[in-house]
Amino acid sequence: MKKITFLFLLVITFFNINAQNDCQNALSIVPETYTVTIVDGQELQLNCTQNSVGQNAEWYIYTAPNEDVLVTVSTDLPQNTGLDTRLSILVNDCDNLVCFNGDDDSGNGYLSYLQFSATANQSYYIVFDNQWSSAGFDFTVIEGEIVVPEIGDNDVIFATESINTPGSDLALVDMNHDFLDDVVSVTTTNITINYQKEEGGFDLVSTSTPQADNSPSWSMACGDLDGNGYMDLLYGGGSGATIMYGNKTETSNLDNNYADNYTELSPSIYVFSQRTNFLDINNDGLLDAFVCHDVAPNVYFLNDGNGGLETHQVGDGNSVDLGLPGSNYATIFFDYDNDHDIDVYISKCTSEPNRLIRNNGDGTYTDVSTSSGDAYSLLRTWASATGDFDNDGFMDILVGASSGANGLMINNGDGTFTDVTAGSGFDTFNNTSHEYISADFNNDGWIDILSSGQVMMNNGDMTFTVATGSPGEGAIGDANNDGFLDVFSGGNLKINQNTEGNWIKINPIGVESNLNGIGARVEITTAMGTQIRDIKAGVGFRYMSSLTAHFGFGEDTTIENVTVYWPSGNVDVINTPEINGTLNITEGQSPLSINENLLNNISVYPNPVTNELTINSSLELENSIIAIFDIQGKKVYNSEFKTNTLDVSDLESGVYFLRIIQNEKQVNLKFIKK
Repeated sequence: MKKITFLFLLVITFFNINAQNDCQNALSIVPETYTVTIVDGQELQLNCTQNSVGQNAEWYIYTAPNEDVLVTVSTDLPQNTGLDTRLSILVNDCDNLVCFNGDDDSGNGYLSYLQFSATANQSYYIVFDNQWSSAGFDFTVIEGEIVVPEIGDNDVIFATESINTPGSDLALVDMNHDFLDDVVSVTTTNITINYQKEEGGFDLVSTSTPQADNSPSWSMACGDLDGNGYMDLLYGGGSGATIMYGNKTETSNLDNNYADNYTELSPSIYVFSQRTNFLDINNDGLLDAFVCHDVAPNVYFLNDGNGGLETHQVGDGNSVDLGLPGSNYATIFFDYDNDHDIDVYISKCTSEPNRLIRNNGDGTYTDVSTSSGDAYSLLRTWASATGDFDNDGFMDILVGASSGANGLMINNGDGTFTDVTAGSGFDTFNNTSHEYISADFNNDGWIDILSSGQVMMNNGDMTFTVATGSPGEGAIGDANNDGFLDVFSGGNLKINQNTEGNWIKINPIGVESNLNGIGARVEITTAMGTQIRDIKAGVGFRYMSSLTAHFGFGEDTTIENVTVYWPSGNVDVINTPEINGTLNITEGQSPLSINENLLNNISVYPNPVTNELTINSSLELENSIIAIFDIQGKKVYNSEFKTNTLDVSDLESGVYFLRIIQNEKQVNLKFIKK
């Protein structure tokens, strides 16, 4: 019997060498383990994952049975330890192949692991290329029943839904300003968007683009740079950054608000791009672009308001020094000190510690890592997650580990952080990852963390428990508009099966601020307390998640109020909005009322002023927000109230307005700078 088995294996191996070297002769396979002796067949000319395609590939074809099944294709096997594989799934005939799915490094090390829902009797090409290695390996194909497990009280389960997304699968974000998250994948010459429909399902629109000088091999961000209502994309590649501007032509035959063409811009500056972000760096109301540089100071592009971008590099003598040195892997822009301007946390995969950079509110930044405690001494991190994990009104940080240990840092509210990793669950959760993103997956009002493709559920006491469901690493958004957050991972939608827990989704629409409201702070208050979210374009390391502020609040049935603090300094308050729906707030829709009591009990002197402006008031101003605007309405200073004396010596001569916000009220005072 052993001899017969040996001969059979010889036949199979011989057949593998000669029969799977091109699409026409793809080897038909069934659930079993197979051996690839060497990757030397016909090139796969499609890019179904990220980076460029390999020169050779090995071709297989799998056909689903008479019913839908969950298929697992994996090289994550003990005998493959130390190897590097890449996998693509394609459909249609050999002359008209399109990417269906793909995976590079979801397994251990650099191995591949991919699950997808296969439609009954549908055939799928399974192709391995040699982008990273031509060495042989084993892979396995497994069929399983598509089932949805029972959901526990503090758990979250995801069902896999296949979706046609050729190229790099990177975004789950609203692309056409209808406040429904769309599914986005790209190649260097194409953008494919599955636009979510209000009645459910998707409209697939694939648009050819000019050849991009740089693919999003490392990351992608989305935002509306030119404010035309169509999202623009920022690709971060190994040699530089590319911006794809979304446009609309008058001759478009599309009935919906879809961009039907794109303009390509690739600034000539070399950037070994890592995390990419959109934000308003200089607070002029225009969205700018930021690119994390691996081997040199970071690069950013300031929006000139006329469709152009000015290139800047930190430390070049002509740019605002953001205090961010090179060798950076990920930047996340959030407000850690509650002064309503955007600070920066940077993850560094080097021998240097991570950094926290404070926005001084006047266009300058200060590195406060040392003074903020030991939260930044953890090394080898590709990305970190921010969120108010204890609902005390201050943003905390989960320092995610790409090697070594994770670190959970609680914000003390005084500019310092305390390491609370011990006993939190992250001290025993030893998985490492490049992706860490915060979100409330079970709508209980406590922010969870997607880490290593698994959800760490927040227990409400700064401890976390690994959930049963594992959606994989990917972008987070609401793919079916049911108020429960889903994940776009590995070319599949991982649909959240939870149904309990009230919620609201909030979309800020900027007027003086950028259209997307990026950089805004959104707060809601219910019986369980106040929750906060910052609108961020680019979180984690690679993916672009939804720009919608999503809140769960468990069994609470009423929202007392929603407050939006805009980058411009404006504030809107909406009282008692409806729950379990979407609230769109336009800047200036419901501004804070004037505090007459504050107005009658406050003054500033000297006026005109040369160097120091003193605020004189008999009222307690602690926890107030102080901002200064020039005559054009640009915010030139922003800070939480700390002292009644403000240094205005750096301001140019002219008329300015001092705004003080206190307890959902505001007062505005004019002064003149000599």
